[in-house]
Amino acid sequence: MNRRKCLKNMITLGAFLGIVPSTLLAKNTKEYDFYFTRLSYESGDWDVDERMPANLLNSLIEYTTLRVDINERIIPLADPAMLISPFCYLAGHRLVEFNHAEKQNFETYVRNGGFVFVDDCNHDIDGVFAQSFEKQMREIFPDKPLKKLPNDHAIYTSFFKFDGPPNTSLELNGWGDDLVHDYLKAIEIDGRIAVLYSNKDLGCEWDYDFRNKRFLAVDNTQFAVNIVIYAMTS
Repeated sequence: MNRRKCLKNMITLGAFLGIVPSTLLAKNTKEYDFYFTRLSYESGDWDVDERMPANLLNSLIEYTTLRVDINERIIPLADPAMLISPFCYLAGHRLVEFNHAEKQNFETYVRNGGFVFVDDCNHDIDGVFAQSFEKQMREIFPDKPLKKLPNDHAIYTSFFKFDGPPNTSLELNGWGDDLVHDYLKAIEIDGRIAVLYSNKDLGCEWDYDFRNKRFLAVDNTQFAVNIVIYAMTS
């Protein structure tokens, strides 16, 4: 089923169950095609990469015709309001240990067409965020393991053309585990990515004032556009 149709069904269900106010439904479904949702969670540190959302949103306005809400929305993972978000971002450096409501919403959202982009701000492969988040995914989705994405996956050509995940300046500077991660991982449901997982610290890579992009030889937020376009159209 198309992701847009899945999310439309979730909005309808949310209204029926009374978990999403009608005023919020109207704003979400009429004014904008896209808004950025950062998920907060009780464990760890979720409030990272503060300038990244504005940078990503600016790129969507610059490169696409999406009607974009320029304001980042921070919604607790335990809040049913996150269930109608077109795109969710979850990041941090520390322990990830979801409570019952957080686990329930994460699973409901993902299994019903949602898209979550998860970024390990440590950009390592065996740190506390990586170990604890991957453990959460095994518990929530025992039938859908995180798998490496092939470099010819559709997400790499959904808007701009990439031959795999672009390297970050942080990796190239030898920060963290001193490795360049040449893959992303994902949980796929019904043939589409539902959870995109990065150890590359892309959030920090894009964490700068969007007006400074003019100093870059190549706009490094282009892959962020690919992620959003894939999330909106797959």
